[in-house]
Amino acid sequence: MSLSEPDHELVVAELGRDPTAAEAALFENLWSEHCAYRSSRPLLSAFESEGDQVVVGPGDDAAVLALPEPDAADVPAAERDADDYGDQYVTFGVESHNHPSFVDPFDGAATGVGGIVRDTMSMGAYPIALLDSLYFGGFDRERSRYLFEGVVEGISHYGNCIGVPTVGGSVAFHGGYEGNPLVNVACVGLTNEDRLVTATAQEPGNKLVLVGNGTGRDGLGGASFASEDLGEDAETEDRPAVQVGDPYAEKRLIECNEALVDEDLVLSARDLGAAGLGGASSELVAKGGLGARIELDRVHQREPNMNAMEILLAESQERMCYEVAPEDVDRVAELAERFDLGCSVIGEVTDGNYVCEFAGDGDGEDSESEVVVDAPAEFLADGAPMNDLPSEPPTQPDRDLPDPEPSLDEAVEAVVSAPSTASKRWVYRQYDHEVGVRTAMKPGDDAAIMAIRETEAESESASESDGVGLALSSGANPNWTETAPYEGARAVALENATNLAAKGAIPLAAVDCLNGGNPEKPDVYGGFKGIVDGLADACADLDAPVVGGNVSLYNDSVEGPIPPTPTLALIGTRKGYDAPPAALDADRAEDSELLLVGAGGADGGALGGSEYLAQAGGSDRFPSLPVAAGAASESGDAGSLADRVASLAAVARHESTLATHDVSDGGLAVALAELVTDEAGADVTLPDRVAAFEETPGRLVVQTTDPEAVAEAAGDLPVLRLGDVTTDGTLSLAVGDDAVALDADAIRELRGVIERELA
Repeated sequence: MSLSEPDHELVVAELGRDPTAAEAALFENLWSEHCAYRSSRPLLSAFESEGDQVVVGPGDDAAVLALPEPDAADVPAAERDADDYGDQYVTFGVESHNHPSFVDPFDGAATGVGGIVRDTMSMGAYPIALLDSLYFGGFDRERSRYLFEGVVEGISHYGNCIGVPTVGGSVAFHGGYEGNPLVNVACVGLTNEDRLVTATAQEPGNKLVLVGNGTGRDGLGGASFASEDLGEDAETEDRPAVQVGDPYAEKRLIECNEALVDEDLVLSARDLGAAGLGGASSELVAKGGLGARIELDRVHQREPNMNAMEILLAESQERMCYEVAPEDVDRVAELAERFDLGCSVIGEVTDGNYVCEFAGDGDGEDSESEVVVDAPAEFLADGAPMNDLPSEPPTQPDRDLPDPEPSLDEAVEAVVSAPSTASKRWVYRQYDHEVGVRTAMKPGDDAAIMAIRETEAESESASESDGVGLALSSGANPNWTETAPYEGARAVALENATNLAAKGAIPLAAVDCLNGGNPEKPDVYGGFKGIVDGLADACADLDAPVVGGNVSLYNDSVEGPIPPTPTLALIGTRKGYDAPPAALDADRAEDSELLLVGAGGADGGALGGSEYLAQAGGSDRFPSLPVAAGAASESGDAGSLADRVASLAAVARHESTLATHDVSDGGLAVALAELVTDEAGADVTLPDRVAAFEETPGRLVVQTTDPEAVAEAAGDLPVLRLGDVTTDGTLSLAVGDDAVALDADAIRELRGVIERELA
């Protein structure tokens, strides 16, 4: 680890002297891209983050949102006022653990889960749901499969052990991630006004208490490591920068944190993540405009002879830093002992500098200590200068479609069986998604739904119309954002909102994980800027404030930069939690019809960035437009994106609606195949291949017993009759003069490529 020369000069100017070795290392990590957002922060002001529902916005460990009362849960956000929100809060946050997951997929992914869960805990919340969005190189590559299997195993192991259900997410395979996979994890927690905690230190004289696992040397310099391109030898050379998780300790820490919050013993809190103790404690006091005096020898350690820099910067997991009133310290220690956790009173809050002392013999009581850090806390936490980087439009992919085009049956089979559109059952069946008895809509559908019941008892006998259904969706499509970053990011936002709407929910708020390559390359930075602006504009149009997030840059390797990847995690609400499934109802086949609600692409040019073209090798015979060319654009007669999503949600909630499924990756061909069951099929006619394979979001396939009522609920959205529901378990799809038929067994075989290959 080393401090760059320009940064070194700034530090010397501020301190009036050369920094100590510990200070230099602390500045190098806290001023890294990973912690300080030096290249991205100038762009992030594009996001709107305010609203009546926003209790705590960007800048804390997680955002805090007020849930609407049940009767207001279906009302679009723009039509609610402050009185429509109750005293039930949810927290929402997202993190990346990309570089660690390349070096060690199991521990890298596992500790990513642990970190975002502790971010939730530090707000005084109990974690209730996880979402993971994962991106890997081509599924046919041995290396990609190794990383995929290791990451999923790490997530499932950690999440299952701590008892937090993983209820949704996404998986994409794309050649741009060959040398740098992405692991983005979001967490939702429950709290209320009385239990709310923030990361803002309150008052000089309060004690700083470290609770959790002992500090070791694992994860040393992780923040700095995450701010550099991956080298060819990363798997061996960077292994010490990857943390090692202990989910059973995390579970005890979750319950201890609950007890501490229940007894009102926590004045402020921060979890120990990037930059370890130095990062958590300096940021905690800096947010309060205060300082601290810390005795590093008091930190409970699990390895001998650790030096000051190691104690400060190790990113050992399962640790929390609490601000505690002096009279409450003994009780905190008692609770830590009850849960078999280490506890150290490491210092106190002051009104001066951030000061760390170290004696070096493990006995801070009697030894003479040396001051190893003495700097203003705000300068440490927020003093990094921002980068002013040049940008230019990225080079667009140029691919030719073979002539002649594949036959319809070949095209349908290729798209339905593509790893990115195929079933992800192999992934989510490894997750315990029902622990906590709140999961009302399980993985495998458009969105997960968590039941937030009105009564504390949360009995299983509660009516499904009681309380608020909390709908969750997350993901991005690298084909879209590689083709056109701005428009593709808009499509990502609308796609996630459509997932919520398919289950009858209205967006409440969003968090984002913005992933990009090396920002010092102008075309890479131009693509990153495009996804920021596209996501910001779309979320504003959706009335979904972006209340927090994470930036991960330098996702670049010898294989090249990743596609700009704007993972969006979106949370929405509806009254009750009984939603239509993404599976056709055979019992009502004879008296129901299949409809398509929502507008397709403009002028037949919505095939750009589609899985159809990816499977066919690309095309110069269609405009190079992203799927966002149609419904995600500003044009159209259906009003704002928020209006469109509200209309789709109204359709999903209508009493005549039996099944709903959004149209996205793979287009209608994939959506229809996913709706088919052993007992229920579909007989559909489409005019051409664009209609079959375009991926314009903002559209739902709906099975209904009352088409006229659905058309009325859809408002200004176009409604097209697709065909009939059958009882033969077969998708019969006519496209122009061609046709294809696939029964449920054939569809299952095609969609089961991941499970079959990894069995």
